[in-house]
Amino acid sequence: MKVWLMGVFAIVLSAGTPAFDYYELNLSWSPEFCYSSPGNPECSGHFGFIVHGLWPQSRNGRWPEHCGQEASPSNPQQMLDIMPDLRLIEHEWEAHGTCSGLAAGDYFSLIRRVYRSLRIPPAFVHPYRQFNIEPAEIKRQFEEVNPGLTGDDIRISCRGPYLTALEVCFTKDGRPTQCSGLRDCQAPVVRVPRVQ
Repeated sequence: MKVWLMGVFAIVLSAGTPAFDYYELNLSWSPEFCYSSPGNPECSGHFGFIVHGLWPQSRNGRWPEHCGQEASPSNPQQMLDIMPDLRLIEHEWEAHGTCSGLAAGDYFSLIRRVYRSLRIPPAFVHPYRQFNIEPAEIKRQFEEVNPGLTGDDIRISCRGPYLTALEVCFTKDGRPTQCSGLRDCQAPVVRVPRVQ
């Protein structure tokens, strides 16, 4: 059994919890997702970055998935402001939350805490027009508004020339940490679709 102190909470992990090194908070760029999936519930709102998930990761590039049948969150609706799709919330719990060693309520509280610990740079809050930007500049802007966050703690995901997501890596107790074993966008410039 392992115990981590998270703020004023002590989180107890069972002996059967899969080994992992850190969490990857995946922030999906909703306008790009909605281009190919316009019928999804998240596409009925005006979102920029939304939480796609908080994924246990290992520094060797592997990760655990679908680790058990623990009870789902009792009130998933409370996450809709940052994860605007009930199916996404359920999927993230089943695929990734069950590997965290946390109860559903603690897992989603941790998601909210690490998400709220991040400030989104002004250029990404609600862009009214598409713009182009270098991936390194995205990282620089996140570093600028988030003291303590470094470019090594961030990865950019792209599909072709389009921004699809930003990943920020966190320790198990919710502090930024270096990402390792994760791919980074290799495009010299990415397009950021506007928020509708």
